[in-house]
Amino acid sequence: MTLPLFQTLYARLAIGLFLLLVIVGGLFTALSLYSVREYSAAVSQELNRDLARHLVSDRNLVTDGKINHSELERLFDLYMSINPSIEIYLLDQTGRILSYSADPAKIKRKHVSLEPVHELLENPDAYPLQGDDPRSHDRGKVFSVTAIPSAENTAGYLYVVLRGEEYDFAESMVHSDRLLQMGGGALAISLFVGLLAGLVFFRLLTRRLSRLTARVEAFEAEAKGAVNTGGAHETGVPGDDVDYLSARFDQMAARIAAQLELLKDKDRQRRQLVAQVSHDLRTPLASIQGYLETLGMKQQVLNPDERRRFLSVALAETLRLSKLVDELFELAALDARERQPLAEPFMPAELLHDVVQKHRPKAEQVGVALSITVAQPAMVLADIAMTERVLDNLIGNAVDHSPKGAEVKLSVAAGNEGVEICVLDAGEGINPQDIDHVFDPFYQAPGATRTGHAGLGLAIARRMAELQQGRVSVESQPGSGAAFRFWLPQAAATANESTEL
Repeated sequence: MTLPLFQTLYARLAIGLFLLLVIVGGLFTALSLYSVREYSAAVSQELNRDLARHLVSDRNLVTDGKINHSELERLFDLYMSINPSIEIYLLDQTGRILSYSADPAKIKRKHVSLEPVHELLENPDAYPLQGDDPRSHDRGKVFSVTAIPSAENTAGYLYVVLRGEEYDFAESMVHSDRLLQMGGGALAISLFVGLLAGLVFFRLLTRRLSRLTARVEAFEAEAKGAVNTGGAHETGVPGDDVDYLSARFDQMAARIAAQLELLKDKDRQRRQLVAQVSHDLRTPLASIQGYLETLGMKQQVLNPDERRRFLSVALAETLRLSKLVDELFELAALDARERQPLAEPFMPAELLHDVVQKHRPKAEQVGVALSITVAQPAMVLADIAMTERVLDNLIGNAVDHSPKGAEVKLSVAAGNEGVEICVLDAGEGINPQDIDHVFDPFYQAPGATRTGHAGLGLAIARRMAELQQGRVSVESQPGSGAAFRFWLPQAAATANESTEL
């Protein structure tokens, strides 16, 4: 797999599931704690809703219709020791606190709202119902309440807070220890079980996607020739498996579209090639046929010189036809990559001198001079035979297109992009609209006269240069000749050794 572990869809689903379980577990814990508190408050108020009334009746807090304050103080002291979780308050008819059993330093209210008091007295089953906590300005507590001395003759209220300060302290101790441990343990077990089940389920869902991703990666590596690299390659695609497959699908769609366009272009070139080949083959065949037919019909009346001239023309056309067929086969073999270069280090300057000597007789015959202006002793890594074939074509074209008395200049120079061989002629140049087509097979500039060439030489030269990891380009202006530049990869590692030898 080339995708990092945390970049796969399975890993992202697992992380998302873990975060979801943590959030749900946290919310469940918070809601559980809140529900436990509310349930505990409801139970406490239900169990103790008559506590205030029993205190009044059992402890004789009302004597002759009046509150017995001495008995009330003994009640405070007694329940502070028996049940420290409750706090007892004596309220007047307006809710003002008259007396209490709590620590005076912690009492913050002087008045208690009577709305929840009246609601609980009218409906004892309305629990859990919270009233004001005298020890806080904003906190509520469940309570028990009764009117004193009686409901018919209310002089005040006995207000009993069921979960007082001691209860809060004890509850905080339990929550900070035991309840926290129980909740944390339950949350951890739930997370583990849920995460394990989710991972198994997600694995079952994403394994086919993982296999598809692996197959796409293997196909991509094979297409790039990276099957035997011995390691994974970087995808360069942000996201998970789906993003990777989406990007590869887009690339594949673009590649298919490009291949279709290339096929259309190849088909167009094929049709054009067939038309050009038919034309270029028909011309020498028609010429050979015509001369041979004439020679056959009039051989009795033709003198020896005329017969020799007819045979000479037929032979020249035969050689032209043979060269055209050879070039067609050569171009087809290069396009099909049936012919591969045998790269070896050599000095192109030495090869250029040999090729110039081969073309010098023809150049002198048409009055064109060949001169090598620069010949740096740089080494290249290329096929000698292919390189010679390219130079033959470039130099031959330069001689053919240069006027009598002109000079064709050649040079070899090393640069950052490799070793450059330049062939500069002194011909009429190439029109700008024809520059992009000079390397196309059978291309003839509009209005150009046929020189006996089929237009395959430059196409063959470009194919051979590309097979050697090089290239051929042309620069020209009308009326100022053309400069063909042929680049080959430099053999830097062997250059110094060859110089020393």
